[in-house]
Amino acid sequence: MSIGLHNSEFKNPVVRWIDQRMPVFTMMQKEYGTFPTPKNFNYFWNFGALAMVTLLIMIATGIFLSMNYAAHTSLAFDSVERIMRDVNFGWLIRYIHMNGASMFFIVVYIHIFRGMYYGSYKAPRELVWVFGMTIYLALMAEAFLGYVLPWGQMSYWGAQVIISLFGAIPVVGEDIVQWIRGDYLISGITLNRFMSLHVVALPIILIALIVMHIIALHDVGSNNPDGVSIKEHKDKDGNPIDGLPFYPYFVIHDLVPIVVFLFAFCAVLFFMPEMGGFFLEYANFEIANSLKTPEHIAPVWYFTPYYSMLRAVPDKLGGFITMGAAIAILFVLPWLDRSPVRSMRYKGNISRAALLMFAAVFIILGYLGVKAPTEGRTILAQICTLLYFSYFIGIYFWTKYETTRPEPARITMDGGIGPLRTLGAIGIVALLVIIPIKAVGAESGHNCGTIDCEPFEAQLTNDASLQNGAKLAVNFCMGCHSFKY
Repeated sequence: MSIGLHNSEFKNPVVRWIDQRMPVFTMMQKEYGTFPTPKNFNYFWNFGALAMVTLLIMIATGIFLSMNYAAHTSLAFDSVERIMRDVNFGWLIRYIHMNGASMFFIVVYIHIFRGMYYGSYKAPRELVWVFGMTIYLALMAEAFLGYVLPWGQMSYWGAQVIISLFGAIPVVGEDIVQWIRGDYLISGITLNRFMSLHVVALPIILIALIVMHIIALHDVGSNNPDGVSIKEHKDKDGNPIDGLPFYPYFVIHDLVPIVVFLFAFCAVLFFMPEMGGFFLEYANFEIANSLKTPEHIAPVWYFTPYYSMLRAVPDKLGGFITMGAAIAILFVLPWLDRSPVRSMRYKGNISRAALLMFAAVFIILGYLGVKAPTEGRTILAQICTLLYFSYFIGIYFWTKYETTRPEPARITMDGGIGPLRTLGAIGIVALLVIIPIKAVGAESGHNCGTIDCEPFEAQLTNDASLQNGAKLAVNFCMGCHSFKY
């Protein structure tokens, strides 16, 4: 071998030639080929791969959308309409990107919950968790910026509400608000800088954070359902006895949920893209109007748990601090949990009950944030906000003193808590969610944003009218609206 060239074990001459001069394939082989992975992974560990797949989908569709989008207040809404109606497959690309944001957050929330359940934040993975929470924070900023770009009613007024929150900061609040807007009110310059940040700056930051997240993870190794290390027991070659190479075993393991996820994604795209107003609010089908305030202003569903906390506090500054603290406290979770074990499998009953309560509280807060506030809902939001913070404060105390089960010396292959216990836990969370929501009252009737819904009865005997109506609906309505209304 020539001096200065790296050793390469690849047989393909092209790959070997490149690898000798830039050992990128050797690095990939080490990190994603022979990387030892705990053999008792369950499907909860697939959501990291699902998040990566969703991110790639969002980047690809975002590039195509940016080619036809005009970041100007007088053109933004019309450019989105043009994408939906005139650009070849524009409606599909937009729906993929729009619903991809919601699917991304579903995957991320499950990924975070898995980390909380199995103690993936505990030593030596504190830095992995911190990078993950930073990704979550950057993802929320990215989603908010993208949410404003269509320039619909809810986009405009949602941005108005969120940006104005920074005005509650003493002394410098109004200056920060003006700096974010770039003007004295939300205008074209706001939309232009939001477009730049959404398309260029934050994706670069997200990718950098994800790289750091993966580097930190691969340095300490993956957690597993038992929460025990696989590095302590090795064979004569120095490989972990309880580990398997990532390729091909866990590549195949990831492909199965990815296919299922894509089927679910397509079902949403083609049959219920608005998801009843949760993924796309009906008010956003109207162009932004600064003189016409929607009856109820609420952000998209993945922000609503924190929005509920904001509304639960009567004082504007207090609500802003509460919302910020709710996100910030997630960063310090590794130092709040003092349990000698990682996995919920071996923790005490207090930890298990508290985590189920936390999951129910988070879902309730998310639901309340979508709905118009009433006295009962506000009281429930205040109670849930207290319970949210009580979980993180309480975990510092009960994890120190509760009785835990002994961890095994090596990983087990018992399949986890089992399907019956899983269904039981889901049932308990469902009851904890449904009962309080029903107690404060549910909304009735149609909710079409600022568009009044009127009943319509078709004359099924008038064929000419039916055909003309169907033609008009397909040509002008179906690209954006469901036939539900």
